[in-house]
Amino acid sequence: MFDCYNRKISYLRISITDRCNLRCYYCMPEGGVPLIGHDKILHYEEIAEVVKEATALGIDKVRITGGEPLVRRGVEELVAMIAQIPGINDFGMTTNGILLEKYAPILKEAGLHRVNVSLDAINPSRYRELTRGGDVEQVFRGIEAAQQAGLTPVKINCVVQQTSEEKDAREVKEYSRSHNLEIRFIHQMSLEHGCFTTVEGGDGGDCSRCSRLRLTAEGKIKPCLFSDIEFDIKELGIREALLQAINLKPEKGSVNTLNAFNNIGG
Repeated sequence: MFDCYNRKISYLRISITDRCNLRCYYCMPEGGVPLIGHDKILHYEEIAEVVKEATALGIDKVRITGGEPLVRRGVEELVAMIAQIPGINDFGMTTNGILLEKYAPILKEAGLHRVNVSLDAINPSRYRELTRGGDVEQVFRGIEAAQQAGLTPVKINCVVQQTSEEKDAREVKEYSRSHNLEIRFIHQMSLEHGCFTTVEGGDGGDCSRCSRLRLTAEGKIKPCLFSDIEFDIKELGIREALLQAINLKPEKGSVNTLNAFNNIGG
């Protein structure tokens, strides 16, 4: 399926929770943010129905995000549901890696293909500062567990403030090289101010090639990360919400005043 700018739409990113076990400085205030009520969050069965409709329309790449997806109870059940849907060629998850050591073999058995792990520094004290309390050793163990389980290729997402030549970024790059990990540098973004650039080592941020739709945890289909446009699957029905999102996908991003990175998944 193609949008009105002749871009093939083939990728669905699914935020399953706005909750997280870290407080990264660029994503969430130290004291947290108002959270979506549990009664408003989509059930796993509802998410699976969205994926079924999306694959029928041509989606073949699915990624689970958060918040931090591994803090949602029973996430492996959702993975198993999605893995059974025909037509998905690329099924991944983006995680901060804190709980990955425990979940890696479970996710692989449930049918997940691979993971992206967020890692902005490898120095323990610097990582703790950036995440406001995180333990980078847990992430290292999670990455190793993912590799051993076969959730490969494991890709590293590293957020940089200005350039990938920053000290933290260079150290993450060297760690990735020495551990056979692919790395992508994501320049710090602002939804409210519409600040974004193309991802180094990936295709995110290139509006001319964008193939993505997003499903928020409360059931809104968003055609663009940097836009307030969204379509409610509960009001419109799943298929109609997807079709409207495709047909009204903007040519390029502008600003997003309705969402935050913790509830849309970046």
